[in-house]
Amino acid sequence: MYVIVVGGGKVGQYLMKRLLAEGREALLIEKSASAAGELRQLFGDAVLTGDGCEAATQREAGFQRADVVAAVTGEDEDNLVVCQMAANSWGVQRTIARVNDPSHTWLFREVGISGTVSATDVLYNLIEQEISVGQVIPLGALKMGNIEVVEATLTHRSPSVGKRVRDLALPPKSNIVWILRNDEGMLVDGDTVLQTGDLLVALVQTEHEALLRQIL
Repeated sequence: MYVIVVGGGKVGQYLMKRLLAEGREALLIEKSASAAGELRQLFGDAVLTGDGCEAATQREAGFQRADVVAAVTGEDEDNLVVCQMAANSWGVQRTIARVNDPSHTWLFREVGISGTVSATDVLYNLIEQEISVGQVIPLGALKMGNIEVVEATLTHRSPSVGKRVRDLALPPKSNIVWILRNDEGMLVDGDTVLQTGDLLVALVQTEHEALLRQIL
């Protein structure tokens, strides 16, 4: 697997360290010549000086054979351009973008970016887990349909405990698909009765996640 990381800040550096430690083929692209020089002391020839938004730099980096391109600069506009060009110009199947402003996330998904990561959203979700009853943890977003895969652990205070799944007023286009109960996984149907301690995995539209949290 060949991974190209665009952006030599702290995120890009930590990502490169892990990729190389796991034996992955990886290349880090950094626009600043001085910063790239310092990065070569850490990563040697796995650093390329250049603008990741430019086709010439992408060609030199080998975008045409990349399995994954991760754009993690501090500029959302640059990350969007890099991922769009990687997918549309070079046929890269997996593109991942760092989103610094969470309000931009919808745009990245709208243009088909495979995956987005927003540190702000992650931190907010962690805070919500502390102030909400039980836990509803976003696990990931599906590429099509703006669907979230979420994990929920039911407490004794949950209004859904003791109810059948079919009797829950779940949000539109949402579904509980799997339960972990007493260390055993089980599929879910309408007659499944929820119990305290159940760990649920559900699909829900992003805009209905808060409603699902209230129900569970």
